[in-house]
Order: sequence, then structure tokens, then C-alpha cells
Amino acid sequence: MKKLLASTLFIATALTASAQEQRNGVHLSLKLECQQVIQKGNTFLLGQQNKDGSWGDPKLPAFTGFAIRSLLLDPAYDPKKPIPAPIQKGLDWLVAQQKVDGGIYGKGMATYSTSASIMALWVAGPKKYQEELIKARNFLINQQTDWGVKGADDTIFDGGIGYGGTYAHSDLSNTHRAIEALYQTRTLATDSGDKKAMELDWKAALAFVSRCQNLQATNKGKNVGNDGSFVYYPGNSKAGEAVDSETGRIALRGYGSMSYSGLLSLVYADLDASDPRVKSVINWVSTNYTLEENPGLGGQGLYYYYHAMAKSLVAANIPTLDGKDGLKIDWRGDLAATVINAQREDGSWINTKASRWMENDPVLVTCYAVMTLQQIHASLK
Repeated sequence: MKKLLASTLFIATALTASAQEQRNGVHLSLKLECQQVIQKGNTFLLGQQNKDGSWGDPKLPAFTGFAIRSLLLDPAYDPKKPIPAPIQKGLDWLVAQQKVDGGIYGKGMATYSTSASIMALWVAGPKKYQEELIKARNFLINQQTDWGVKGADDTIFDGGIGYGGTYAHSDLSNTHRAIEALYQTRTLATDSGDKKAMELDWKAALAFVSRCQNLQATNKGKNVGNDGSFVYYPGNSKAGEAVDSETGRIALRGYGSMSYSGLLSLVYADLDASDPRVKSVINWVSTNYTLEENPGLGGQGLYYYYHAMAKSLVAANIPTLDGKDGLKIDWRGDLAATVINAQREDGSWINTKASRWMENDPVLVTCYAVMTLQQIHASLK
């Protein structure tokens, strides 16, 4: 496989016409290479399908949702043609996992799997799967936390969504996945005319997301820094604590994957670039930009981090990040090169730096990698 040169991935702030043409040429080449690598990754995924139509652990339908979405969003796939039999078998299996409460899950991690399943069914056919999607949406919305006084924002977890079950707290990872699924399918609630279609309390969700951010102007919680980064949930960060450089007090350390998850949540909550929450997290991800690790966590959750980076920056319409000395970082080229160069001979990916959060599973990590490249591919002109 042809390797992309890192030296082509940074461009100066002021672009001449010829430099712009050169960049367009680089992006065209990158788009074509992404397409080839995506196809190889999806060929691997097709070979990993279980006999019952699922992918990965059948107790976690999220794996099947990720795989189906990866296959249906392949640039070479023709949506005008009938859905290929293996993918349809996967969709049939996924629908069969829907419970009476509307959730699509196996054993545990119900919101995680339901969010991923919604995204897959939405891509497969909003009209065809409208009934299943509305039920699944309602399930997620019913998981939105409202403890204490009903309708009042009186606990740190109110407004968020967690795994459910024994995980009795909201967290930003599940909340951002649910927000993404609900935002993408929002027309089912607004345009379908179905009176059974519920809607998320977006104001409460934004309040929870804001409580996960190290920004004292909008977060009055404890152990809060002021650098704009995000943590796992109020009072908890997988990256531990550190002395905040701005305030000099001990604060929870934000980290890369949650900061991009926070950015995506803010974008889908309809905040624009002028909002201080958006401005501060963009400044943090720019300052801490790296693809060598998940900033704050080393190699842990690396491919989750890549996927969160791609989908949040595309959603926020940020084609470049501000680097040092006035340079603009072409993060799409940089990230694509990193992911492309990590593909294994059989078309799969795996996190070689850390196995935490199931990133030793080639099906899950290949889905993350493929979805990352698909986001980049779709955003390139």
C-alpha cells in the first residue's frame, strides 16, 4: 500500500492560487486512496460476519450496527440497488434484537447498542425502518436522567444518558452517542406526524454536557479547570487530576476522546462557533493536537479518539486546525494517513498500543477506522 507523506499534510495560512490547486490535487488523491482502503476494510468485515447475521459479540448489537453502517456508507456502494444479502441478513438480525421497551440490545450496555443500531437502520432506510427507529429513539429519550425534582436541574447527572442498568450515572460517551443518533434522526419526531415520536430535552442535555467541560464560566462544579477540555462525567476523568495551568488549582484533566465527544455534542445542540464552550474546546484540541496518542490517555481508546475527531470536526465544519507559528493543520490528510498506514495486510485494524475498551477486537477497531475514513472521504471536495 502506498504510504502518505506526513510532510504533505501541513499547509501555510496564506494560500496562493497554485498552492490551492496543489492542495485540491492532494485531497483528490487522498479521497481515492481512502476509497480503496475503505473497500479493503469492508471486505475484511464481510468475512467476519457470524452465521446468524451479526458481527462480533452478539450480546453487543453495537458491533453489528457499526459494521452495517460501515458497509452501507462505502463510497463504492450503490444505494439505488437492493441491499446485498449479507447486509440485509445483518439488518434482520439487528431488528430481531429490539425489545418491548424499544431498545436494541443484548445483555447490558443498552443505550450504547441502541444508539449504534439507530445509526445503522437510519442509513439502511428511514422509511423502511421508521417504526423500529421511533421505538428505539423513544427508548434512548426515556434513558435521559432526571433525578431529584422532576423537571429541575438539581443533580450533576440530570440531562445526560448513561449505559443503564447497574451503571447508575450519566456519562459523556453514552450521551454524545445518543445525541448523535437522535440529532441525525430528528425528522422522525418533527416531520413524520407520528404522535408516538418523543423528543429529547435538549436544554437539559446541553446542561449535562456543559457540566463535563473544564470551563468555569459555564460550569460551577467542583474540581473544574478552565482549559475547555472535557471529562467522562462530572467529578470523574479517566485521565485523573492535575494542576490547572490557568487557575493553579487541582482540577480534573480533560482528554482527547471526550473533548471531541463534547465538541460534537455542542454542535448538535446547535451552538455556533461564537459560543465560549465551542471556542474553548476548539482551542484545546488545537493546542493538544496529536495522532500519536489519545491526549491524556496515551494509547487507550486511540481509535475511538480518531473516530470522535473526524465526526466532530466534520460536523463543526472545521477543515483545518490552528497550529503553531501561524500554520494551518490539514487534520483530514494527517488523520487519513495515520489510519491508512495502520491497516493490516488482511484489511483490518487493531490498537497495538492498548487493549482497553475492547480495542483488541479487530471487528470493532476496523469499524472505527473505516467510519473515520468515511467521514474524511465525504468531507473532501
